[in-house]
Amino acid sequence: MKKIVSKIVGIIMITAIISQFNVVCAVTKSELNASNNETNQKIKEAKEELKNINAEKSEILHQVEDLIMQISSTQSEMDGLDAKIEDMNLQIEESQKKLDKKQEEYDNKKELLEKRLVATYEAGGTSFLDVLFSSDSLIDLISNYYMISEITQSDMELMDKIKKEQEEIKVAKKTLETSKQELDSAKAQKQQKAIELKNIKTQKDSYVVQLNEQEKNTQAELEQFEKDKRDIQAQLAVIAKQEAENASNSNTSKVPNNPSSSGYIRPIVGYSITTGWMGYRNHTGVDYSGAGISGKPILAVKSGTVITSTALKNPNGTYKSYGEYIVINHHDGTMTLYAHGAPGSRLVSPGQSVSQGQQIMSVGTTGNSTGYHLHFEVRINGAPVNPTPYLP
Repeated sequence: MKKIVSKIVGIIMITAIISQFNVVCAVTKSELNASNNETNQKIKEAKEELKNINAEKSEILHQVEDLIMQISSTQSEMDGLDAKIEDMNLQIEESQKKLDKKQEEYDNKKELLEKRLVATYEAGGTSFLDVLFSSDSLIDLISNYYMISEITQSDMELMDKIKKEQEEIKVAKKTLETSKQELDSAKAQKQQKAIELKNIKTQKDSYVVQLNEQEKNTQAELEQFEKDKRDIQAQLAVIAKQEAENASNSNTSKVPNNPSSSGYIRPIVGYSITTGWMGYRNHTGVDYSGAGISGKPILAVKSGTVITSTALKNPNGTYKSYGEYIVINHHDGTMTLYAHGAPGSRLVSPGQSVSQGQQIMSVGTTGNSTGYHLHFEVRINGAPVNPTPYLP
């Protein structure tokens, strides 16, 4: 940039000298034209160099955006590993409790059996004969015989139970050990991802310092948008997990419907998808747009319960990321997200039940948006999936 400035200053000086020289000396017309052509050529060269620098800046911004996407993807993987590690820790803890309880039951039964065997051994065969010979009659003899047989049978059953529990403990210990190995593997993966994330961030930061102020603002907005999307994904994942656990406890299935049988309607009447799934880098939904779409009603594609109805804003009050957005849980394993609504147009609140076709908001361009449109997403377990197969 300094080089360009010095060139322009030089051009101005040349122009001033030519003007001065024109007054003092009798310069021929051809000489003046030649000097003017030289000046124009230098100006052209300076503009071309500036254009190249601007192109280079745009390429740097492109590289920064690509690195931001890599950071977001790596961070999402780490978040997934965190959730996996947490679940595995809980499973291991629960398995350990069950194993400890089973071990305690086994030890108690083993101790009881040992005591009974010792007592039988100490009594010896005389005790057995005494019981039989002390019988006053044949009936007493038979009765005493069966009593001894029952005691022996009970000991045999106890021994079988102990043997069975011993096998179960062996299997439980093996399963627990496998779970611990998987946990160690997940922790190692997370550590590797952390190193990878650190390297990408370092690389990104080296590019960011080369951006101009406008490009830095663009970069900051994109980073914030990616962060907001990860936060939303984490929140929805927690809700989906809770609902799945409740469904498991009540023995009701909450497996996501086959897209073709989801029963969705279009979220906006009279308009079609103009930008599809991954239509541009990290586009996690589909966009509906077209002439006159501003202010059009946004409809719930299916009945459900509103999870989120809010506006994402910066500290200075301006909109960011999804802007005005709504998330609906359809209680079939899927959720839908509607974004960039018009300011103050949200008509539903969290916890509210909505019916299919009910207006929930109006089309706007709030947040990270370049024009009036509806951004629509389908999410399973908090994560976005391609919405196209779900829509008519």
